[in-house]
Amino acid sequence: MSTAPSTGSDPHEVLGYLLKHATLKLTALTDAALEPLGIDSKDFGVLRVLAHREPASQLQVAQTLGVDRTTMVAVLDVLERKGVITRRPDPADRRRNVVALTEQGLRVYDAAQVAHREAEDVFLAGITPAGTTQLRRTLRSIVEG
Repeated sequence: MSTAPSTGSDPHEVLGYLLKHATLKLTALTDAALEPLGIDSKDFGVLRVLAHREPASQLQVAQTLGVDRTTMVAVLDVLERKGVITRRPDPADRRRNVVALTEQGLRVYDAAQVAHREAEDVFLAGITPAGTTQLRRTLRSIVEG
């Protein structure tokens, strides 16, 4: 497997172009699938973090998702207005807010998981299940490497 950069002038052969446009396509498919639930892919990322752990601080959620604190506060403000999450002062440290899913948030999360999976299936329809497994493995190696 060559790691040499492509020498062609066709942007469709440049790794950065391919990764960026694959991400844009997946995000568009995911956002469209989640729209009937009143959320988008950024919101779903927050719900996924909160659904798989004890209530977390705003900072913990932001760090897990690799999002700056200001952006996270804005996303959480919207989710709170929608009744999907709650924020309350941490009893152990009143300077921190603890974020948790509401009952409605759990229902939205469950429905969003299905919608997200369907969007991913559409995105990956052009490759075999073995190819999908290899793609995930390769991307995980790059991200974790």
